[in-house]
Amino acid sequence: MSLFTLENWPIWFVCAAMVLAAVIDGWKLKVPNWLTLPLIVGGWLYGLSLNLGLHAGPGNGGIGAALAGTFFGFVLLLPVYAIGGMGAGDVKMQMGFGSWVGASFGLWPGLVTIFWAFCFAVIIGGILALAMIFVRRQFRSNLDNTRAILGDLIRTGSLGEMANRAAIRKPRMHLLPYGIPLCLGFVGYLLYL
Repeated sequence: MSLFTLENWPIWFVCAAMVLAAVIDGWKLKVPNWLTLPLIVGGWLYGLSLNLGLHAGPGNGGIGAALAGTFFGFVLLLPVYAIGGMGAGDVKMQMGFGSWVGASFGLWPGLVTIFWAFCFAVIIGGILALAMIFVRRQFRSNLDNTRAILGDLIRTGSLGEMANRAAIRKPRMHLLPYGIPLCLGFVGYLLYL
């Protein structure tokens, strides 16, 4: 079965939503709730429609796999969000991706797909971050921020305290719109599959 068929509309839909989220994040440095929340809930409804037999298509997951994909997407990005490495919109973007992938691929294949797409996104994000550092030539400030983040990870006892320290650090940081590497990792990995 080819990826480029109408029956693969769920995959095309989530890819289009991811591209839209990346464009908005690159433009406004924020992924809006009006996009991410319906994406999450839409994946759940798609999974439920598969469980109820209301949709005949390639999806072999269901509501359970959609919920698991949503939760797994959240868990993967929570530590990075807690230290101020990305915004809540990026986390919700990944949760939306997870809900649709879980519903479409099923529990175990969905979780594996979410994990590897996340790994691709991390590599792409690292490359983009290094490029930003070299273009801006602010090596010392980036090194200082990295030390502060690592120090917070070691010395801080709670996620709340890490988040407070990250909020204090945020005005002096150069932000990478992480929706872009997430999109490139997710869509790239789905095309690879």
